[in-house]
Amino acid sequence: MLKQEKQPILVAGAGSWGTALAIVLARNGHPVSIWDINTDHINRLQQNKSNETYLPGIAFPEGLVPVGDLSTNIVQTSDVIIAVPCIGLEGVLKQMVASPVNKFNICLACKGLASGGQLLNHQVVNEYLHERASTAVLSGPSFAAEVARGLPTAVTIASTDKTTADFFANYFHNEVFRIYTHNDVIGVQVGGAVKNVMAIAAGIADGLGFGANTRAALITRGLAEIMRLGVALGGKSETFMGLAGLGDLVLTCTDDQSRNRRLGLLLAQGKDLDTVLEIIGQVVEGVRTAEDVMKLSMNHQIEMPISEQVYNVLNNNLPPVDAVRALLARDPKPELQ
Repeated sequence: MLKQEKQPILVAGAGSWGTALAIVLARNGHPVSIWDINTDHINRLQQNKSNETYLPGIAFPEGLVPVGDLSTNIVQTSDVIIAVPCIGLEGVLKQMVASPVNKFNICLACKGLASGGQLLNHQVVNEYLHERASTAVLSGPSFAAEVARGLPTAVTIASTDKTTADFFANYFHNEVFRIYTHNDVIGVQVGGAVKNVMAIAAGIADGLGFGANTRAALITRGLAEIMRLGVALGGKSETFMGLAGLGDLVLTCTDDQSRNRRLGLLLAQGKDLDTVLEIIGQVVEGVRTAEDVMKLSMNHQIEMPISEQVYNVLNNNLPPVDAVRALLARDPKPELQ
């Protein structure tokens, strides 16, 4: 692995995931600035030297500095990790467009679809920055709290440019945060986004007491849906059997650290969506992703029955138990469809 100079890095997004990634980078010896649109949150980070809101009890390493002004800091480095919710991606990119930096190295760590669902996140970056950006995406089975605590984790960094994938792999890789590189940017993003919808379904089923058999069926058939959509968008089928596909899907569907799974569990208790989102207190990407997935599935004429039922629960007031029953009542069919 080629040795790199310790260059300053900006992490946009100081939620649990952005903070965890910033901690990894700082532990690797890089000077890291972390920014968030919520200035009160940044003030607390500066005061506590930790993110007590989302990652309590984990002190910031030396070299990790919370900053409140994106426009000032975006001109001081060409290396940017974007870990904001997907709906905030364009706001960050607008600041980057206005920056005098000639060429950015961007690593997208937002697990979702771009606002409106017609473009993937790397395509939004291309629309704004064109040749001014070399872009990679980071995804895989990785709860932020475990990453921040230094528990062993493996993720994928994908880019159409091998040099860019290797560049960010060198930044992040250490003895407990293992990086695998990939060239399937589309597949890695689709896997990381659509698994959130499947986790909501798994949470609903578990919350209704349907058991382990049902959960296993949802994960397996959910993977089939993800693969159908990913391949239609230009991804490679084998990508979905890896960390950013099956790995992330299993993790998110089976552990209550997942916000999307918790959302499903709470909906199954009869709570309405607004109440559930207030209880969770962070962005739950699967809520908006479900709508975007339905748009994409209709545009590409892809059958995605689990995603459709999740969408109906979230947007059409379908009772969760009726959504599961609708899936179970589907006609028999060959499995490889």
